[in-house]
Amino acid sequence: MQPRFGRPLIGLLLAVAALAGPAFAADPATVVQVRDRWAQINYQTPKPQREAAFEALSQQAGQVREAHPRDADALIWEGIVLSSLAGEKGGMGALGLVKRAKADFEAALRLDPNALDGAAYTSLGALYYQVPGWPLGFGNDDTARTMLRRGLAIDPDGIDANYFYGDFLRDQKDWAGARTAFQKALAAPARPGREVADAGRRQEAETHLKEVAAHLAH
Repeated sequence: MQPRFGRPLIGLLLAVAALAGPAFAADPATVVQVRDRWAQINYQTPKPQREAAFEALSQQAGQVREAHPRDADALIWEGIVLSSLAGEKGGMGALGLVKRAKADFEAALRLDPNALDGAAYTSLGALYYQVPGWPLGFGNDDTARTMLRRGLAIDPDGIDANYFYGDFLRDQKDWAGARTAFQKALAAPARPGREVADAGRRQEAETHLKEVAAHLAH
């Protein structure tokens, strides 16, 4: 399997992901700042400036995680930021970052699988289908499907859980399944305080939905 880092990872999240929920239990002000800054960088910052911006944000997210090492939310947010930074770096240089993100998500699952509406499952799933497989990386489509479905079981109507499942199905060329998932993502309820992230994710879902519809029309 060839590396797929040419495609931004997890807008991540994962991709990985405006995946985090509306609040941060341990330190709301710090986490809201990281959350909102992520959305600004991912959706409003010009491409040439994103890598440096995510690099700086990764330091801040790491400080939050160090201050709250037993907080699943802190681990998830650091993983999301690291995944996004990996997507901007691209290529083999991103593998170290996604391995760190994977470790964060796995640690969060051990603490609280339901944290942030199952965001750790969804984020891990996004990594597993976008990272190259053995021997270069840990990518595995079967594991991706399992993780993404677990995320959906926790947050069946969520915008991110449905978006990333749709993107996985698009990657698998399951056009009908992808269409259904993207439509559910677009129908997801708005998240208070997440207007920038929601608008950006909906735009991504609409773009992919048009691509999927074109395939289904043939």
